[in-house]
Amino acid sequence: MTADELRDLLARDPERAATTVQTLANGGVIAAQLFFGRMLLEGDGTIKSPAAALAWFERAGAHGSAEATNMVGRCLENGWGTAPDVIQALACYAYAAKRGDDWAQYNLAHMYLDGSGVERDVERAAHWCAQAANQGHVRAMNLLARCYEKGWGVFENIAKANDWYRRSAEGGYFRGQYNWATALVAANRMEEAAKWLKRAAQDATPDVRAAIVSYAAQIDHPAMKVIASSVD
Repeated sequence: MTADELRDLLARDPERAATTVQTLANGGVIAAQLFFGRMLLEGDGTIKSPAAALAWFERAGAHGSAEATNMVGRCLENGWGTAPDVIQALACYAYAAKRGDDWAQYNLAHMYLDGSGVERDVERAAHWCAQAANQGHVRAMNLLARCYEKGWGVFENIAKANDWYRRSAEGGYFRGQYNWATALVAANRMEEAAKWLKRAAQDATPDVRAAIVSYAAQIDHPAMKVIASSVD
């Protein structure tokens, strides 16, 4: 059973999905161990247990899953099922990132950028961000764009920044859509900018949605007034 089939089963019959996934996980199927760990972390179709989730991530990671090792890092960074330990989280991200996991590369980039568990290193942050972005990771694309915009670890290059914001936006990430919209406003492409602001608002967190409304309200253009008045 593939991960997509398991997700479909989870949507249709959560209780049966939990039983099926747990059986496969106990049988040593690495993908099922990772999937079951996520279920336990979120409480999807089973009792929520971050500690049990961490144990399954560790088990899958020990059998070579870079994705699972990244999830161990997430648990350690955020204190899910264990005491927070950013140094060990960094080690997990580094291990998984070197094995090509795009989420680990993105998480590692953030650790270096924020100086969390390690001395701040914007060049390494930009490097790992680029690795993830080039694999199609839309959040990494947005962060790489910010690196080019601010000159963090790379030479400042607004054209490259805008290109990565556009790619992130087209990939469906609301922060990328918001940032691409601001670039379009700077280029006086107001109708296009309004379209992207509207799309960003659909999936944005409440704070970003509020920022979109505030931003649009400050721009004297009919399309922006519509955004400012229509976004809840």
